[in-house]
Amino acid sequence: MPKLRVLILCTANSARSQMAEGVLRWLSGGQVDVFSAGTRPSRVHPFAIQAMREIGVDISGHRSKGVEEFWGQPFDYVITVCDAAAEVCPAFPGPARRIHWSFPDPAAVEDEAERMAAFRTVRDGLIERFRAFLSELGIPAVAA
Repeated sequence: MPKLRVLILCTANSARSQMAEGVLRWLSGGQVDVFSAGTRPSRVHPFAIQAMREIGVDISGHRSKGVEEFWGQPFDYVITVCDAAAEVCPAFPGPARRIHWSFPDPAAVEDEAERMAAFRTVRDGLIERFRAFLSELGIPAVAA
């Protein structure tokens, strides 16, 4: 049976979607093929890398990708993790089930100390959402 394929979208593919990709890959223990992209890709945010490193997940090798890299590929789910990407998402082709989870942009927090806390909050929220997502699909979360 082929693996479930999930595409996670955000605007810049720099923080929320990158962390979501790392979280889902980690929690599923590789049982899910997971990708992330942005409607306006930029770079992977260093605070996203740091927040994920704190839980033992290395996303330092990730790169920011545009959604167009995935046109025409089949996905079971397309999950948007920011409101701006959700507005564009209906244009994404294919039969994938679309899910939207609204997470605030942690990079938009102006105070640097508060910004790192915001990245951790988003990371922890993604862990919670993906644990429930995997549970609903009958896929056991293998990560602690």
